[in-house]
Amino acid sequence: MSQMKQVSRVLQVGSRTMSLILLLCIILLRGFEVDALEYDYSASIECLTHPLKPQYNGGIIENPELNNGLEGWTSFGDAKIEHRESLGNKYVVAHSRNKANDSVSQKIHIEKDKHYTLSAWIQVSEGNVLVTAIVKTRTGLKFGGAIFAETNCWSMLKGGLTAEESGPAELYFEGNKTSVEIWIDNVSLQSFAEKEWSSHQDQSIEKIRKRKVLIQALNEEGKPLPNANISFALKKLGFPFGSSMNKYILNNTLYQNWFTSRFTVTTFENEMKWYSTEAVKGKEDYMIADAMLQFAKQHNIEVRGHNVFWDDPHYQPSWVPSLSPTQLSSAVEERVKSVVSKYKGNLIAWDVVNENLHFSFFESKLGQTFSSKIFNEVHNIDGQTTLFLNDYNTIEESSDGASSPARYIQKIKQIQSYAGNSGIPIGIGLESHFSGTINFPYMRASLDYLGASRFPIWITELDVAREPRQLQYFELALKEAHSHPMVRGIVMWTAWSPEGCYRICLVDNNFKNLPAGNVVDKFISQWKSNNLSGVTDKNGFLEVTLFHGDYEMEIVHPIQKNNTFTQFLKVTPSDKSNQTQPVVKLHIK
Repeated sequence: MSQMKQVSRVLQVGSRTMSLILLLCIILLRGFEVDALEYDYSASIECLTHPLKPQYNGGIIENPELNNGLEGWTSFGDAKIEHRESLGNKYVVAHSRNKANDSVSQKIHIEKDKHYTLSAWIQVSEGNVLVTAIVKTRTGLKFGGAIFAETNCWSMLKGGLTAEESGPAELYFEGNKTSVEIWIDNVSLQSFAEKEWSSHQDQSIEKIRKRKVLIQALNEEGKPLPNANISFALKKLGFPFGSSMNKYILNNTLYQNWFTSRFTVTTFENEMKWYSTEAVKGKEDYMIADAMLQFAKQHNIEVRGHNVFWDDPHYQPSWVPSLSPTQLSSAVEERVKSVVSKYKGNLIAWDVVNENLHFSFFESKLGQTFSSKIFNEVHNIDGQTTLFLNDYNTIEESSDGASSPARYIQKIKQIQSYAGNSGIPIGIGLESHFSGTINFPYMRASLDYLGASRFPIWITELDVAREPRQLQYFELALKEAHSHPMVRGIVMWTAWSPEGCYRICLVDNNFKNLPAGNVVDKFISQWKSNNLSGVTDKNGFLEVTLFHGDYEMEIVHPIQKNNTFTQFLKVTPSDKSNQTQPVVKLHIK
């Protein structure tokens, strides 16, 4: 503690006199031991001259670094394979390919219900080619992940799958451009049982969402004060968690009370979208959005701006599709100036061009640089707000190539390369509309890959489709997202409506919890402990581990049993494992 900076502050409590010094320091948690193989969250979005070593030493893959020739590897389909070496690196090449799946493979054995994390380093002989990893089982094909491979450098493919059966299987790689060679190196396939997978989540939450708080009580002579009782009440969670909301909240007290007692961040369901604010050309109406923003501010709830534009042609204002390119360009400029200027400085994010990876309404009419240009214009108006790409299926659906993690990173790089965009604050918005069975290894690996960009990741519209395991997957998806080191916030797409919810309802029309609401309350309960307190030891110390957030501390000492005082404490994350917050001295006289 001798190396820590000290900050002093004087507090006067009533007329009683009592000298008490509390020394508070925040210490990062140094580890959470679990009896499981540690998960490797690392990934690379860069194309490297030399591939990195295989994760988990290859896991169940035989000869993962190709140091033993072609041992363990065979040709798949009609491809020919050969062992090569370049710059001291050994790898396998599939050539003479006539079909997409003519490539290289390895026979493996999988176990039912185990999670498998997959990684490999890929290069192609020419161009920029999408290469996909496939696991062939006795009953079908399982998508493992994909990457846009390049020539003259190695790209990391990271993905995963959950085995639905036990038995023999085969891992192979395919690419639609049959004229190119596919080069493979440093492959890894590592299995994890469900308990191990869950332990990764617990370990990560302990490490990234909490910090240790060390408190020492001393008298004015600097002597320890043992047996001081200190309790902590969480007033605001540090991790942003919330739900979408809509206009119905404005005049419904039950809705308001239910919502504000739980959430710290929101997204307006439709009320800020272009078709809502300018249903008739030239007649803007922000009254409902303004009222919702005012309501959120009154209750200390942060708001994500959703959205400036939506690229889906089905969700344009009715008067927009018939505009000529010149007219559309003018309307677009007016929309940007209007909505961004109006809410400048009042939002924590802008979804700039929504679902731009799947749709191209504006690009088809105004050119392929439309999105990049709009990011630039929004930033020039509202320079302090993070600007998001926001799309679906990036972590939900492994077979949707339009918004795959690799495609997402390509789009970000395209936006950054536009003149004037290199330094703008960009965020990754993942809608997370899950359907059916969730591929959790793919979800985690995709977050790993996107996280390697170092851009903040938000889960922006999380829900799960109606199916027998909806509640189970809803709960597991929340935990998976919250436990990932690169996720900075979660917003669920669960706004209440008298006509019914989008896909998952949290409450009934009397705002009593439905089963999904109980899942949410259980999720929130991990942060709120009603009995979070302790007593200082003989040296005046008390150590507790707290989630990041704002706390009210109440301190009672037996010398003055009727004398209590409160003080606020902010527990913040740190990027440095050995960093502590400054010591705070509190004096009571």
